[in-house]
Amino acid sequence: MIYTIENSQFTAGIDSLGAQLVSLKGKNGTEYLWTGDPKYWKGQAPVLFPIVGALRNGKTQIDGNWYEMGQHGFARHREFSFVSQEESAISLRLSSDFETRQCYPFEFSLTVTYSLTPEGIKTEFLVENSGDKVMPFSIGGHPGFLIPAGEDAAFEDYTICFEKPETQRCPLIDPSCALIDDENTGFTLDGEQEIPLRHDLFYTDALVFENLNSKKVQVVNKATGKGVEMSFEGFPLFGIWSAKNDGPYVCLEPWTGCATLKREDDNFVNKKNTTFLPPKAAAHYQFSVRILGI
Repeated sequence: MIYTIENSQFTAGIDSLGAQLVSLKGKNGTEYLWTGDPKYWKGQAPVLFPIVGALRNGKTQIDGNWYEMGQHGFARHREFSFVSQEESAISLRLSSDFETRQCYPFEFSLTVTYSLTPEGIKTEFLVENSGDKVMPFSIGGHPGFLIPAGEDAAFEDYTICFEKPETQRCPLIDPSCALIDDENTGFTLDGEQEIPLRHDLFYTDALVFENLNSKKVQVVNKATGKGVEMSFEGFPLFGIWSAKNDGPYVCLEPWTGCATLKREDDNFVNKKNTTFLPPKAAAHYQFSVRILGI
C-alpha cells in the first residue's frame, strides 16, 4: 500500500512494502526522488536491515548455525504494518516472525518514521530488541535522488560537496562477490572538500567513507544552487553510489555497518561496525534530506 503525507512544500509517498520512500515531490510537481527505472536500478530508497551490504556467498554464522540472507537484509522485501499517521508524518513497523527467524534468529521490531519538513524530509529508525539475548545488527538508508532534478542540466554539472575537508581512503569493493577489500584503495581524498560528479566514479560500486569529519553532504549544481543535502550525524559510515551504466541518479547512504570484509570470517558478530543491542533495549537513528535551490 502507498501512503501519502504532505505539508506546504512537499508531498511524499511511502510504500508499506519495505517502508520505502517512493516519491518526494515539490508543490510545483517536481520529483526529487529516483523513480526506480529498472533499466538502471529498480530500487528507490530501501531500508537496510539487519545488515548493510553483502555477506560472503549470502551466508553467515550465528551461535554456531548457518543462515542465509540477501544483500542489505530482508526488511526491504517485507510488508510493514501501519503504526500511526499525521498529515505530514507516518510510522510503519516490522516485527520478527517465523520467516525472519529463519535467516536472523532474534526477536525485534523496526519502526520507520518519515516526517516532512519545510526543506525536505526526515527519516527515523527505531530498532528494539524484544528478545532475551544481545542482538547484533546493522542498519542504513539508501535513498536515490534524481540528478539532474528540476532543471535542464547534465549529471557532470553537479559536485559532491562535504561540509568539511576530508582525508579518506575508500576501499575497493570486489565486483565478483560485493565484499569490501579494505586492504586496497579505490578512491582517495587528501584534505579535499569536493568531488566533481561523474559516472565513472561508480563503475566499480559505491564510494565508502568512514568516520567523516562532515555530518552533511551535498550533491549540488554550484552554478544554480539546485541539488540535495543529507545530514547524517550518528552514522559512522557513509556510501555514495550510482549505476555503473550511467544512471541519472545518486544515492546518499548513511550506514551503521557495511558489507563483509574479504579478510573477515563469516561469524555475524565479527562483522565490522556491528551494533550489539542489549535485551529489551532500543536504538534510534535519523537522517534528514534538504532539497536545495527551490
